Amino acid sequence: MASPTMPRRAANSSLLFWTGVGLALIAVCSAVWLLATTMSPAPPRILVMTTGSEDGAYHQFGLKYQALLKLHGVALTLRSSTGSVENLARLEAGAADVGFVQGGLGPMATAAHTRIANFEAADDDLAQATPLRSLATIGHEPVWIFSRELKLSAGLGALRGRRVAVGVAGSGNQAIALELLGNYGLLGPQRQPLGGTELLTVGGLAAAEMLVKQEIDAFILVASVQAPAVQRLLAADGLRLASLVQAEGLARRLPYFQTVVLKRGSVSPLLDRPAEDINLLSTTTNLVVQEDLHPALAYLLLDAARQVHRAPSLLARPGEFPSTQGTDFPLAEESARYFKNGRPFLQTYLPFWLANLVQRMALLILPLLALMLPMVRLLPWLRVWRQSRRLYRYYGELKFLEQELMTRALSPPECRQAHERLSRIEQDIQSTRFPLDFSDRVYTLRQHVDLVRSKLATPAP
Repeated sequence: MASPTMPRRAANSSLLFWTGVGLALIAVCSAVWLLATTMSPAPPRILVMTTGSEDGAYHQFGLKYQALLKLHGVALTLRSSTGSVENLARLEAGAADVGFVQGGLGPMATAAHTRIANFEAADDDLAQATPLRSLATIGHEPVWIFSRELKLSAGLGALRGRRVAVGVAGSGNQAIALELLGNYGLLGPQRQPLGGTELLTVGGLAAAEMLVKQEIDAFILVASVQAPAVQRLLAADGLRLASLVQAEGLARRLPYFQTVVLKRGSVSPLLDRPAEDINLLSTTTNLVVQEDLHPALAYLLLDAARQVHRAPSLLARPGEFPSTQGTDFPLAEESARYFKNGRPFLQTYLPFWLANLVQRMALLILPLLALMLPMVRLLPWLRVWRQSRRLYRYYGELKFLEQELMTRALSPPECRQAHERLSRIEQDIQSTRFPLDFSDRVYTLRQHVDLVRSKLATPAP
């Protein structure tokens, strides 16, 4: 009679095989999940942007970004602030994903300032020192010095003893205003005003209206030409805009400054306003993001920046901004690729989320193929091994049955069971597709089946 251990061994072999296959599939699925969540996670659908005062240019820019990102299914939450200093603090604390930061506040501007004192700071060190990256500079941010009938072209010394608005307390506007006043000797060692000068911590449209109503004598404003306060003061009668003759020297002394020229008649050719070319000190506004911002969102923000800031202004030519020049933070890798090669290929032809999905799948497929390739190569060997095991198992059963026939006579029930087993083996052989290399072994096995069947039919002596 056929051994009862043979089927059990066959079952154990199949169990081990399929267990191995199952473990391999679990490993592959785990690897795919790990890659999907770490190497190529989906971009978040909500971003937080820190802007500025609600009546300022930063917040108006933010509203335009918000509308553009909404078209791609990304919600941009705007948080107003007192200005660049608060924006930078929020970004450094991780309380915002993206924001506008005035030039002169970032680590590269600080390093440039220290280089004058013979100190060299490596760019790699700066990149490691801050978790923030600049996507681009998005426009000039000049220093506008408006006054009522004060002659400031030779310097700011004429502001001594005057009431001067320098911006909201803790703002970047105030920091630059105090820097300039200190360079002209209007501040003491503790940055206290000298000579009866009164500094008012007020800015934006509120300070502009105070100047128009003659409640103050001057207003030092750091803002883009599109800022409502700047537009209000440029259009007002009876105000002077200072054109500092030392502008170039100050730009050399304070490296985060550059000089720009507001051309005669550019505000109003009809009124010949301004009546002469105005030399202005200017910083640049940085569009700053977290270092770990999802690359797809970085490209989306860069696209929005190009649409919002590429138009010409009184101080910039068409297409001059956004730019990678003059950043105060290490440049983001996505920005370098964007300005060199344009937007990613898939985002050019597909909707944002579909392009991102296709790109993520492509990133996953390559590592997956690397994992699957050894398994694919192993499959033919496993198939051959399993079929070899099957043939050897059948040979084992036949050998055991032959030994039984040689040692004793089988009872009629045992003979019936043996014939049924031989028929199952023969049917299994016929229904299984063996490789051509197995043809001789399969043929020999079928002959052995016939041989054992003939022995069963021959009565024992």
